[in-house]
Amino acid sequence: MTHDLRPARLSPRDILRVGAVGLRARRARVVLSALGIALGIATMVAVVGLSESSRADLMARLDHLGTNLLTAEAGKDPTGRPVKLPKNAVAMVERIGPVRRATASADIDARIRRSDVVPEERTAGVTAQAVRGDLLAALGGEVAAGGWLTQAGERLPTTVLGAVAARRLGITAPGETIMMNDTRVAVVGILEPIELVPGLDRVAMVGFPAAERYFGFDGHPTTVFERSTDDSVMDVRAVLARSISPGDEAAIKVSRPSDALAAKAATDEGLTTLMLGLGAVALLVGGVGVANTMVVSVLERRQEIGLRRSLGATRGAIRIQFLTESLLLSALGGATGALLGAAATYGFARVQGWTAVVPPWSLAGGLGATLLIGVTAGLYPAIRASRVHPTVALNAI
Repeated sequence: MTHDLRPARLSPRDILRVGAVGLRARRARVVLSALGIALGIATMVAVVGLSESSRADLMARLDHLGTNLLTAEAGKDPTGRPVKLPKNAVAMVERIGPVRRATASADIDARIRRSDVVPEERTAGVTAQAVRGDLLAALGGEVAAGGWLTQAGERLPTTVLGAVAARRLGITAPGETIMMNDTRVAVVGILEPIELVPGLDRVAMVGFPAAERYFGFDGHPTTVFERSTDDSVMDVRAVLARSISPGDEAAIKVSRPSDALAAKAATDEGLTTLMLGLGAVALLVGGVGVANTMVVSVLERRQEIGLRRSLGATRGAIRIQFLTESLLLSALGGATGALLGAAATYGFARVQGWTAVVPPWSLAGGLGATLLIGVTAGLYPAIRASRVHPTVALNAI
């Protein structure tokens, strides 16, 4: 009775043990090779995580600030002359059904100095605007120090400074005075930065009545702000210019400040794509390092390979052994890189005060990329190892 002889097959557990032996025997080289993979994966995970965390924070702030704010500014007529908004522009906007709140501001001709000993031409880059008393509530702004313009303060030479204006003038607390033209004006408040209308951060604001009384303001607003219901923003935007200036709506520029923040999020997406490309390059370099390690390993272990072949190991078993080593090496680097990338994301997000976001797909994609790198980098060395003739071991001993 005859029996067919078949080569023994390695179980998955045996394959892993045999593959791990080769890595444990060359620990320093394994660490250095895995480091290249780890840096590539860490870069990719961190870039995606930080981008998503930044975008999530931006969107949260945008939701808090609201996306229903529209602004209408005076432009120029067909002849190029500046157009003035009507004095009753706010009342006209308030007649639009979905509008919940409307207010206005106006540029005024006033040179601002820290004190009367400062030459008039040194204005510190701060401009002056007349504002309505309900401006702060309409924009969702907050006072950092002091208070906002009261009904009495709107008629007196008092001002509220934007965050940048206060810093440029060296004002740290209310109660100090500045010069607006030749009028000494008391600072009653300093605002927090207004993200939706950052131009107001560099402005010294006075009430409409005070601007008319002390600075020759003619009562025509420069910018009208309005908030409507979220669902009706686009409908209001379509009729806002026509409502303010019937028959000359082309001279009115209507914008949505939240669009700038949305554009910033889109810019972040483009930057993320660029950084992912850099991470992919680092990952490719790591893959080359793995391939180089495996090729050198095959050259150094020719005796081992030949001995195993002479003892009955098939070419397939040799291929699987070295391919497993490559996969384990890449997986080690990928897992380390994923942990480093996630840790970097959480650490940086905490410092910035963001909510850390590490998308699961970035971790899964990173680990999947490492396995692909492992297969690609280990395929040629594994095939080369399987072709070593058994007599190599006998001749080398």
